[in-house]
Amino acid sequence: MKKAFLSLIGLLLFVQAISQTAVAGKTLNNKNDVLGEKPALVVGIVIDQMRYDYITRFYSKYSEDGFKRLINEGFSCENANYNYIPTYTAVGHTSIYTGTTPMYHGIISNNWYDKYLKKTIYCVDDDNYSTIGTNSDKGKKSPYRMLATTITDELHLHQNMKGKVIGIALKDRASILPAGHTANAAYWYDGSSGGNWITSSFYMRELPTWVQQFNSIQKAKKYLSKPWKTLYDAKTYTESMVDDNPYEGKLIGETAPVFPHDLPKLMKNNGGLELIKATPFGNSLTTDFVKAAIIGEALGQDAITDFLTISYSSTDYIGHKYGVDAKETEDTYLRLDSDLASLFHFLDEKVGKGNYTLFLTADHAAVQVPSYLQSLDIPAGYFDAEGFTTFINKVVKDRFKSDSLIENISNFQLFLNKEKIKKLQLDVHKITQVIVDEAINFEGVYKVVSAETLQGTNFTNGALQALQNGYNQKFSGDVLLITNPATIIGTHTGTTHGSGYSYDTHVPLYFYGKGIKHGKSKRYIPIVDIAPTLANLLQISFPNATTGAVIEEVLE
Repeated sequence: MKKAFLSLIGLLLFVQAISQTAVAGKTLNNKNDVLGEKPALVVGIVIDQMRYDYITRFYSKYSEDGFKRLINEGFSCENANYNYIPTYTAVGHTSIYTGTTPMYHGIISNNWYDKYLKKTIYCVDDDNYSTIGTNSDKGKKSPYRMLATTITDELHLHQNMKGKVIGIALKDRASILPAGHTANAAYWYDGSSGGNWITSSFYMRELPTWVQQFNSIQKAKKYLSKPWKTLYDAKTYTESMVDDNPYEGKLIGETAPVFPHDLPKLMKNNGGLELIKATPFGNSLTTDFVKAAIIGEALGQDAITDFLTISYSSTDYIGHKYGVDAKETEDTYLRLDSDLASLFHFLDEKVGKGNYTLFLTADHAAVQVPSYLQSLDIPAGYFDAEGFTTFINKVVKDRFKSDSLIENISNFQLFLNKEKIKKLQLDVHKITQVIVDEAINFEGVYKVVSAETLQGTNFTNGALQALQNGYNQKFSGDVLLITNPATIIGTHTGTTHGSGYSYDTHVPLYFYGKGIKHGKSKRYIPIVDIAPTLANLLQISFPNATTGAVIEEVLE
């Protein structure tokens, strides 16, 4: 009896072992069984300077496989907005991936005046590291000024530093900040030294073989070897202004901002291989490099979730040069649509449709060219920054008999010279209030607020709430300004961004792929909700300074 019982136990153990082996075999051959509800790869796409209405204006000309694929198969957030000032590239990318605003993450602009170092600094500069990939100093970068963790950091921490996180963009800040503090790599483009993709010693000691091989192909040169012509007949670009108009900038050597743009001829006087950034082919080059990264790093090929951050930067360079309503801008988005379609098909093939999750948004939008708005009798203007500096310095000197009480004026912020004020035994609060009371009288100024007010008052809506969300007590100035709507600093051609008005804050937001519902929402959604939504999808911790919330209707 005992022998039979032991034989039965042995048989059961054998069957169990066979069963476990079968399950293990199935696990190794079926990625979905390993991952459960988690995607093999998360892809974050940020389009630099994309207005929401670029989707609706050019919709009829988009293919079914690019932007329309996200709309028709994914989830559309039609009222996504930035909820802070200023709306700049570094701030936008950081806010998307940290799930919070400059108040907490510390990236208050692209460049800003450092009141401790007494100089203007750049958001990702770091002299502790060297360039990997060229002999230039353009790789001396790191994310150390970003004080919060990113969704990419939290994924790494959750997986015990397993899986890969890679950041890719033409711009260094758009690659480094989204990839976070723990990234395996961040790559950006350096046209000044051979058109190579480079990185920092913060990440590695030498470029991987696949990056070296990609650089050896010299794709940037190939893209710039032919003129930039419109993708379709320019006469069909009826959504844009006439090609030759006074509201667009020109490349050096051009007599008019019109198609075709003779890129081979223009290269010499427009930065050489740097010129590709100001053409739609910069986006194509980025897509090519992204595909090489997916293959070279085997992203999405195992049981550990990887994260790839992508930023398309050429849209920003082109927008700044030509403006919102230019045929160049329309052509750029039609070409980007094609690049996206190509990327989506590539992801389907290499990772598997249904195995990856993707979101697409923008780091900010842009204002229509103020001089064009003025021609239509719409209120708009150009802020006289030099005149404002002269005006404020005179006010302070007349009232307090010193011309050295203001240390710096930049990014619509004023920094007081606290040491000088203390030495002269002046009242800093009184000086601040005088500046607030007088600055409002300068042409183009809409609101003026002191840091003291922002620290002591909780604004719950409107422009002052946005200003407060963008204010960082440690790094921001002592007085902050808001200009009138459609009032910018700059030339009378092309566009810019940075305000808290809807033309700068309203951006597209789409989720697509594994774990995402098909649908749309028209409710107001702050951009800081992206990171916690992804964290919930991945079932990991929120970034540590998150102030956003999960967009519940997006998730299955």
